[in-house]
This record gives sequence, C-alpha cells and structure tokens, in this order.
Amino acid sequence: MLQVNVAQLHEDNRQALSLAWIAGREAGAAVRREAAASAALIGHLNLTHPNSIQVLGAHEASLLAGEDRARFAERLFGAAPAAVIVADGIGVTPELVDAANRSQTPLFTSPAPAARVIEKLARYLGKALADSIERHGVFMDVLGLGVMIIGESGVGKSELALELVSRGHGLVADDVVEISRIAANTLEGRCPPLLKDFLEVRGLGLLNIRTIFGETAVRPKMRLKLIAQLVKPPSGARDTTERLPLSELSEEILGVAVRKVMIPVAPGRNLAVLLEAAVRNYILQLRGIDSSAEFLARQKRAMEGGSD
Repeated sequence: MLQVNVAQLHEDNRQALSLAWIAGREAGAAVRREAAASAALIGHLNLTHPNSIQVLGAHEASLLAGEDRARFAERLFGAAPAAVIVADGIGVTPELVDAANRSQTPLFTSPAPAARVIEKLARYLGKALADSIERHGVFMDVLGLGVMIIGESGVGKSELALELVSRGHGLVADDVVEISRIAANTLEGRCPPLLKDFLEVRGLGLLNIRTIFGETAVRPKMRLKLIAQLVKPPSGARDTTERLPLSELSEEILGVAVRKVMIPVAPGRNLAVLLEAAVRNYILQLRGIDSSAEFLARQKRAMEGGSD
C-alpha cells in the first residue's frame, strides 16, 4: 500500500508553505493513495466525503462563523482526516487544537492562500504516491526527449550514453532507472540518489558526469517518451532486424504504452547518430510528419502510374 507519512509531508513542504505544526504531534497518520478512489487526496472542507487532508481557508471560515465552534471541531476531526491545514493566515481556535490533540490528528497552519496549499500538496502527493518501478538501462535527455536505452549487458549502453553526453545531451540515470506514473498516461524517470551523476563505463570505471562535463550534462528527471533497445546479433548470425518495419513497436510500463525502436549493434555503426536520428524522426511523427507513410504513399502513386 502506497502511503506518505504526515510527518514527512510536513518536513518536505514546511519551508515552501511555512507550515507550522500546532497540535496532534503524537499522531502517526499517513496519506494513503487508496483514498483517491472516492475523493481527492487534498481539498477544501468536505465532511460528507472527507478528503485525506482537509484545508480550511478564509471562505470556509466565513461560512462557519455562526456555527458552534466546539461542535464543528468534533465534526471535522470525527471524519478522521489524515491532517487538517488552516490556511490564509487564519488563527486556530482552542476548540480545534483540543479536538486535534484528543483525536491525535495533525493540525497545521499556513499563511499561504488555501488554493496554493492545495495545488502544492496535490503535486507533492501525486508524485509521492505514484506507481513506480525500477528498470535496468540508461535514461537520457536527447534533444529534449526522455529516452531509455536498454539492451543486454555489455551491448554498449553506457558507451553510447557517454558519447551522447559529449554531443551535448543530458544524463538522467545509469544502470537503474526509477520510473513513476505521475499521471494516467505520463511516466517520469529519475535516478536513485546513490547513483546520481555517475556513469559506469567498462575499462574506465565510474565517471562523475557532472564534474567532468559540467552542470548542463545532467538532468534530475525526464518524461519517458521513447525506448531504444540495442540489439546485438549472435556471432556469425544474419541480422534479422526489419529494414522497413511497417508497424510501430511499443512496450508497456506501468500500464502506459511507450514507443520503442530497435537499433542493431554492429562494428562501424555510429549508434549516437542513429539514436539522434530515431529521436528526430519520432519528434516529426509527433508533429504529424511520418517519413514511412510518405514513402509508401509515393510508392503507391508510382505503381498506379502517377507522378510525384
């Protein structure tokens, strides 16, 4: 079960939102992703379908001004939220503090507008509670596109990554890529903290790419858009890769289909140029320009006796 401890949420967002922990410090509450099935993980006051985190702003405070404060506090914390945040710089009442302590529910305050608190924490929770998986490969930023290079051990993934970095592209992760589904059809790749900035190249060992090539040679994260699989034919075997593949390849990761290209590895082939060309071709396809479809249409016209 994916969850985020409220104490960790407070620590990670304390500075950005000036979160002050007022009451309920003994609580070990956590925000669970399963709550998103019926309601948002965070939102404005809703006691009928309570969210995991309740946010009270100036508007909610004005609506509740005439209600008995003790009764409202009991109703609010009786809904068992993971935490309550009083935003817009509103002062908390003794009744809220007392109810938070008795129910052992974290109570925070923030001077930030309620809308900003919701937006900031919604993004934070969306990433922290996202489905994730680890894949073996090298993740690169090539021409602004997130590309994961995969293939058997020793096929040349890291050497290709090093050449791409020397050509001005960026390294995200080597060896282990942490992939998270941050939206329905969006995957994001990151590097585990232990491996950050490092690239292992056979014969050279570990290279600190940031130190060698500078800050612009590394990226903290990228959206995964393309998978490039390096394929090395068995010794003496004929290359069976299609010269003109008529169907697009894809690979499913966390329920999201990702476009995939196969790049044969052979002596004399410049893999960096080939990968750059594959990325440029895919970018054109995203813009509605398909070279294969254009050639097939031209061929059809020629066979029918037409002219270019």
